[in-house]
Amino acid sequence: MNTNASYKPPDTGHRNTLAERTLPCRPGHPPRGLGDLARRHRSALWAGKGLPTAQQWEKAARGPGGRIYPWGNEPTAAKCNVAETGIDATTPVFRYQSGVSPFGTFDMCGNVWEWCSTEEERGNDRYHLEGSAFTSPFERAAPSLLNTAAASMKDNDTGFRCTVLA
Repeated sequence: MNTNASYKPPDTGHRNTLAERTLPCRPGHPPRGLGDLARRHRSALWAGKGLPTAQQWEKAARGPGGRIYPWGNEPTAAKCNVAETGIDATTPVFRYQSGVSPFGTFDMCGNVWEWCSTEEERGNDRYHLEGSAFTSPFERAAPSLLNTAAASMKDNDTGFRCTVLA
């Protein structure tokens, strides 16, 4: 899982505006507030990675057996950071140990919505958002639920997850 620390480059003596935008966020928390989809995609590429497709994201969340939630098929809001927790902010990525997916990925439900590279319909400039957020009710947390947003959308409960480029 990428955290804000993933975007702190080595000190080269040069100004890095991505790091400056990310560092005010809390360490160990998911990156958010970096702008629209294009900016987040550039951020992933800067880190030598990419944004996952919606299919890749869902597979990482649900595992090979297609669980309803990363932890299994029982709805348990206490395994993720959603509105019902009452925290009303992001939490450290590794906080919900019992909510991890079969592939070892954290925060696949709750914390921040995550941009994917999959367009809803070709040419409509709306992309998949996965995972729900700390502002979302638990009923929106199932990884198979469809949510999309305009590529220009900027929100404080939306972030991204990187994948390794093949």
